[in-house]
Amino acid sequence: MLSHIMENHELLGVAPAAADDVLEHFERATYGNRTYLHLTDTRHGIERGTVLFGETVVRGFPKISRTLVLDPGISQFFDGPFVVEEKLNGYNVRIARLDGEVLAFTRSGYVCPFTTHTVSERLDLDPFFDDHPESMLCGEMIGPESPYTDHDYPAVDSLDVSIFDVRHRRTGNPLLVDRRRRLCDAYGFPQATSFGVFDPETAVPELRRIVEELGNEDREGVVMKSLDGRRQLKYTTSAANQGSLAYAFAVPFDYGPDFLFPRIMREAFQSVEFGESDAAARERARSLGEAILLPAIGAVREVREEGSTGEEHTVRGSPEAIDALFAHLDRMKLRTTIRRDETVDGERVVTFLKHSAATTDSVKSYLAGQTFDA
Repeated sequence: MLSHIMENHELLGVAPAAADDVLEHFERATYGNRTYLHLTDTRHGIERGTVLFGETVVRGFPKISRTLVLDPGISQFFDGPFVVEEKLNGYNVRIARLDGEVLAFTRSGYVCPFTTHTVSERLDLDPFFDDHPESMLCGEMIGPESPYTDHDYPAVDSLDVSIFDVRHRRTGNPLLVDRRRRLCDAYGFPQATSFGVFDPETAVPELRRIVEELGNEDREGVVMKSLDGRRQLKYTTSAANQGSLAYAFAVPFDYGPDFLFPRIMREAFQSVEFGESDAAARERARSLGEAILLPAIGAVREVREEGSTGEEHTVRGSPEAIDALFAHLDRMKLRTTIRRDETVDGERVVTFLKHSAATTDSVKSYLAGQTFDA
C-alpha cells in the first residue's frame, strides 16, 4: 500500500521529496476485515487524522486558530465579513461514504463503529452522498451518552450529531459557509447555530455579549469563519475553560502542565478584556480553583478507596453497536469496566468506567510514599 502511494504522491497533494516524511507517520488500523492508514501528526500541510483507505483519501480536519482577545484579535485575523457559529462541546467526526459504505472517522483518523452506527441512524445520508460522493460531512457528536466526552445539552437526550462544515474529501477544501448551510438545510442535517455575519471593525461588543450568554448557559463558545470557510478562529467561554479543566483533573496524571497553563491564561485574558471588577475576578479565581482542585481530590480519594479511577460514560445503541464499540476500545488498548448494563426500549444502555492507568498508578505510588519530583 505504502509503495503505491509513494509512487502516486499526488494522491496526498505533496511533493515527491516530502512523501517519505509524511508516509512514515501514518499508522495502520483495521475496520472489519480491512486495513487502512491514518496520520498521527500534521506533516507538510497534511492534517492529523488524514486517512488512506485503499486508494481513497479522507483529509483530516484542520486545526483552528484561537484568539485570547476579541479586540484586536478579530480585526487582525479577518480582513472582511465573517460568520459566527456556536462551538459545540463534544467530539469531532468526519463522515464519508467509501466503497458504498458510510464511515465515521474520529479526529485522530480512526473509524469508530459506534459513531458510524449512530450517525447512520440519526441522519439520512444516502441522498446526500448520492448527489455529492466526493464530499465529507464534518460534525460534532454531542450529548450525555457519548463514549469519549462528557457534556450535557438540555435538548439532547442521548447522542446527536451537528454538522459544522462540508469539505471535499480528498483536498479538504470547504464549501462557502452560506452554501454549506443551505445544503445542510436541504438534506435535513442539523447544524451549529449561526449568529450571523459580522464586520471585523464593529463585531467585538456583540461578540462579547454572545460569549457571555453562552457562558451563562454552560456552553462552549464560538467559531468565527470567513465567508469562504477557509479561515477560522475560535474563542471559548469561561464555563468551557473551567469545564475542561474539571474534566482533565478528574484524571490529573493523564494531563500535564501543557493542558493547564493555556486554560488559565484564557481566563486571565478574558477577565481583563471583559473589564471585570475585583470582586468578579476573585469569583472567577475561586471557581477556577474549584474546577482544578475538587476533581483531583476526588481522583485521589477514589484510588485510595476503590483501587482505581477513570472516566465514566454511558452509551446507548443496538447490541451490535455496543459490542462494536467495546471491541474498538479494546483495539485502542483502553481498559474498561462495565458498571451497569441494561436493556431499555429494545436498546442496550451501558455505563462503563474507562480506566486511567496513568492516574491510578501515579496516585497509588504517591499514597505509598513515593517522592514527588516535580
